[in-house]
Amino acid sequence: MKLSGAEFCQSNQYLLPNRTRRKLHTRNHKNIDKEQRDRIAISINSIQPASTSPATRSSQGIRAPMFPPLRLHGARLLQNHGARIVICRGGLYPLFAQSSTLPSNGAPRQLQCRGAKTKTTIKLCDLPQGPIKSEFKPLEEEESEPSYPTVVLQARRNMRKFENCVLLTRVGSFYELYFEHADEYAPLLNLKLASKKTNAGPVPMAGFPFFQLDRFLKILVQDLNRYVAIAEEFPNDAADKVKSGGLMHDRRVARIITPGTLIDENFIDPYANNYVLAIHCVDSKEAPKLKSAMVEDHGIRVSPPASPMPLGLAWLDLSTGHFFTQSADLASLPSILSRIGPREVVLDENIESQKDHGIFSILAEDRHLITYSSSGGLTDMGDWMPLLESKVPESARETFTSEEVLAGGLVLSYVKGRLQGMTMRLLPPLRHESMQIMNIDKNSLRALEIKQTIRDGFFRGSLLHAIRRTVTKSGARLLNEWLSSPSTSLDVINTRQNLVARFIAAEHLRDSIIMLLRRSHDSQRLVQKFSLGRGDADDLLALAHTIRATEDIVTLLHEAAASGTDVAQNECLSGLLSRIDLTQPLKLARRIKDAIDEEGIVHQHEVEDSEASQMLALAQDIVATEGSQEDASSLPKSKKKRPTSIKEYYAEDNDAWIMKPGASTNLKRLHAQLSSLLDEKIKLSNSLREKLGASSLTLRWSPGLGHIAHIKGKDTKNLTDIRALSSSRSTRSFHLQEWTALGQRLDQARFHIRREEQQVFQSLREQVVLNLVKLRRNAAVLDELDITTSFARLAVEQNLVRPKLNNSTTHTIIGGRHPTVEGGLVEQGRSFVRNDCFVGSQPDGLLWLITGPNMAGKSTFLRQNALITILAQIGCYVPASYAELGIVDAIFSRVGSADNLYRDQSTFMVEMLETAQILKQATPRSFVIMDEIGRGTTPEDGTAVSYACLHHLVTVNQCRTLFATHFHGVADLAASDGLCKVDGGPVQLYCTDVEEDNQGGFVYVHKLRKGINRRSHALKVARLAGLPERAMDTAKQVLEAQGVTSTFSTCAASGAN
Repeated sequence: MKLSGAEFCQSNQYLLPNRTRRKLHTRNHKNIDKEQRDRIAISINSIQPASTSPATRSSQGIRAPMFPPLRLHGARLLQNHGARIVICRGGLYPLFAQSSTLPSNGAPRQLQCRGAKTKTTIKLCDLPQGPIKSEFKPLEEEESEPSYPTVVLQARRNMRKFENCVLLTRVGSFYELYFEHADEYAPLLNLKLASKKTNAGPVPMAGFPFFQLDRFLKILVQDLNRYVAIAEEFPNDAADKVKSGGLMHDRRVARIITPGTLIDENFIDPYANNYVLAIHCVDSKEAPKLKSAMVEDHGIRVSPPASPMPLGLAWLDLSTGHFFTQSADLASLPSILSRIGPREVVLDENIESQKDHGIFSILAEDRHLITYSSSGGLTDMGDWMPLLESKVPESARETFTSEEVLAGGLVLSYVKGRLQGMTMRLLPPLRHESMQIMNIDKNSLRALEIKQTIRDGFFRGSLLHAIRRTVTKSGARLLNEWLSSPSTSLDVINTRQNLVARFIAAEHLRDSIIMLLRRSHDSQRLVQKFSLGRGDADDLLALAHTIRATEDIVTLLHEAAASGTDVAQNECLSGLLSRIDLTQPLKLARRIKDAIDEEGIVHQHEVEDSEASQMLALAQDIVATEGSQEDASSLPKSKKKRPTSIKEYYAEDNDAWIMKPGASTNLKRLHAQLSSLLDEKIKLSNSLREKLGASSLTLRWSPGLGHIAHIKGKDTKNLTDIRALSSSRSTRSFHLQEWTALGQRLDQARFHIRREEQQVFQSLREQVVLNLVKLRRNAAVLDELDITTSFARLAVEQNLVRPKLNNSTTHTIIGGRHPTVEGGLVEQGRSFVRNDCFVGSQPDGLLWLITGPNMAGKSTFLRQNALITILAQIGCYVPASYAELGIVDAIFSRVGSADNLYRDQSTFMVEMLETAQILKQATPRSFVIMDEIGRGTTPEDGTAVSYACLHHLVTVNQCRTLFATHFHGVADLAASDGLCKVDGGPVQLYCTDVEEDNQGGFVYVHKLRKGINRRSHALKVARLAGLPERAMDTAKQVLEAQGVTSTFSTCAASGAN
């Protein structure tokens, strides 16, 4: 008698419990998923009838019902020491007794069970003991939830839990997307969209090999600004297997990756910090609102001034552990955002609904990625301690404002949630004081091309590109920070300059330190990986090499400090040495070097690379053939061959270990045992060759057959009476009891060695965490050395000079050069024309009014003096013959302009908004450059606006200003108001010009001279640009009709006219 699964259960009156019900297709077992076709055994220690009478109970518990001797289609029933064992195809069947009463309609019952992917045997002792309560579902009630495979159900569960994330689910050697995520992102990732057949219908899916994770994360996170949840496989123990119905793995989200929470991904920019910034702002109901725009009577959309709304800012780089806070308001927020450059901005979730809040218009300006979160209870600095490497002193806590503390709690809570339980050890928060750094506003960062060019946003052509000579990635990141926020402290600047001076004077010392720095690694990010519970053996070796390089650098610095004659320079060297602590780190480095086998790691990488390349080739072939199972099976055997795994690599006795045998006592003992077993293998091989007369016999292991004896060639004829497991024309493989037993012992020995290696490795990681503070402080010193030695190299290469800094409000620059433009001219074989700048003092004027033709260098002169100021205050030498500068608290620039269609603002409106901010914020210690104010309107209005700005800067702001214009009437107005005098006044007139030869050619004179040039020579520039002659003739006629000659006029005499 042959029954289906449902018929068997119906006739024996047993049903599955509700929590494991699964619809069973009994007519055709081919409908069951391939992953569920594996045979699974489960032991049932006790079975409770659903309906029993007191007469059937005994003092020993509930009597188990008897199974009739029937045969289940696709399954078999066994008896083992009184326990019922059901081995069936397609799932686990924990059966429970039911009443003997059949349904009135006699219809066959459709049952549900939970499937499993792989063969699993569960011991009887692992099962729950005693009677189990049965909770039956009415037979007439159908299950509403689709019957998907387990891996799909787990993915669906995670998708619902992390609904704002793209879910990547680990399935073996692949990461997979399902359902709507596969539909949406497979085309964006250039992945083939497939369809997974399930009992509940087809499920869209796409996937890629696990080793390509960083490649696709870059597209999702960096290019598309998506949040990605990664669900990893976690092996179930015996108890979890029972609870889950025999599943080998549980797939849980291990980490959520967002643009601002990158750690060690390959696509993270090594030369820039990756900040996530939290902003705490008061409720718009409790503070004045900042409208994005309002309509005036004349229909012009004008942005009103920002309200003084207090803000708290906190930002951190999860890849390095740096943590900062700052107070701000809405007016200063755009410039701070430009300086920090966050990849992600976090706001309190309570603000999300208040779309009229002023902060949204500011964040929308540069299209910042906004995330909403809650503080998660971290509203007090005392709650931060578990997340920091050391406590924040009470005296330091008092300096943080309440808004900063709330912002800090917000960013910490957000990052903690993204890490999903990973440990975190950040540096204590460092508070940014606005008085300690030079403020470079948003427009100046862009106009001065400090980090990227205006035209195309490229790094090449920027100031950072022109001066960067650092050799470490962490040093490059620190230089980026210095350029964004130059220091205003004379002590800090002079210390940096003293170090640069020493490295210029001591060329051998400089070159030796640079060579050692090249041997170091990015220890800031290395240490942070270990603090987050990450990091591998390669990272440990890199850290050890860095510690060794630091030791050699310390030796060089000690020798230099002892032999130097300059007291100030020696004190700077001694200050660096006092910050380095190598006592414990050196012990750690020695232990790492003594423990880790570098050659073994290289071998492992070779095997892993080979496996990855073969897997990738196979995946590409399947995609090329449309990915069907039939096409995959038709691939050549060489392409279907299973990649060589590390286990197979080891099975050939090519044991490449991570740790050296002497890394621990246990490891040394285990290696001795393994060597003894390998000797036994050699002896057994020789013995079998003699006994069987097969000289080609080898003892090996294969994935499908296990430990086998393999022979080839003519030796196969001698073993015709031995049963072969596999054979071909020239080879034969078979089992030998001796080799099977020995092979299992070898496997056990290797397993114990690997487990001991992991324990040693974990011990080393813990030692790194214990030395976290010292390693980070040492790394900070290396970064400063990298920058100062690079400044010394730059000074020697480009003939830079040491600027003198003081607390005055004057600028004295002789022979100044533009650091970026000069480099471009040198590449063309041309020289740069130097210019002087004396501004700030009464005889030389607070403001220079510069006139002259286009392309004669006015804008270049303005920018070069601003860049020289920035270089001086980061501690770098400057491109000039001589420079003496008063400390500048802020640099403002109104250079170049473009419309802002997003804010519905014309070019002239943008120019006026920027100018208004300068007039409101500039102080007597500020440095301002303005180029062609008022050019976007009529000459009369433009002259009026331009002079009004000039007058305000001189009389109200009283700051150092370079002011270029084509409105010559501005000079006349300044003279009539007494601002411009022959014997010196607050406004001084300077100009550039052109020189013409006898053949009609001309050349620009880039050298500034005193006076005013009332000719802009626009026709000459137009002719150079290639305007047609007919158009040029028309322009000349218009000028002549206006009474203006096209000949050159000389510069007027200096002073008022």
